[in-house]
Amino acid sequence: MYELTAKDHERVSAAISKAEEASDGEIIAVTTDLSDRYHDAGLQWAALGAFVVLGLLTFVPGLLEGMYEMVTGGWTAPRLGELMTLVLLMTLLAFVLIWLAMKYMPLRLALIPGSTKTRRVRRRAVDIYKAGAERRTIGRTGVLIYLSMGEHRAEIVHDEAITERVGHEIWGDAMIALLGPVKEGRVADGIVAAIEVVGEVLAEHFPKTSEDTNEIPDKLIEL
Repeated sequence: MYELTAKDHERVSAAISKAEEASDGEIIAVTTDLSDRYHDAGLQWAALGAFVVLGLLTFVPGLLEGMYEMVTGGWTAPRLGELMTLVLLMTLLAFVLIWLAMKYMPLRLALIPGSTKTRRVRRRAVDIYKAGAERRTIGRTGVLIYLSMGEHRAEIVHDEAITERVGHEIWGDAMIALLGPVKEGRVADGIVAAIEVVGEVLAEHFPKTSEDTNEIPDKLIEL
């Protein structure tokens, strides 16, 4: 698990301040352990496991009777009601055990499709941007650098004025600058590098004007 120190926070704040010196843009940096708890994934895997057990008990010849004999010692012939009760108990047991196992977050994350994690991280980044930065700048020039460590995903979200002038491919350099150091465990280095690239983009397309003020605090936000 990563840990950002007070010195790391100071470095990021300084990088934001420096990057904003040459433009009217506002840069927001946010990190989080997880963008979603994925509770639905745990329930889905538990339900799938329960259905698999139910299918095995239903369609594998002799399996249900064999389990009944293990429980009763094989001294009595199984009755329909008792077999149905055993099926219900085994199905519920499978559901509960898998649901409990899926509470272990590394396992849960490992079993979640990458596309799902990407969508959830993107959605969370957009929500954070809308709540904390969208339309809070006079020129609509805010940029969010968002890093979600648990999913190993990052997003760059920007305001409408930037979307109109800067193509999506331009942000690829910022993502490379961010993720390269992060993959090596140097989280603060990656964030600072991404801020520098974003600052260059903003300076090119939105150079500093006399009307510009610092509209959003220059600090790293950890959620």
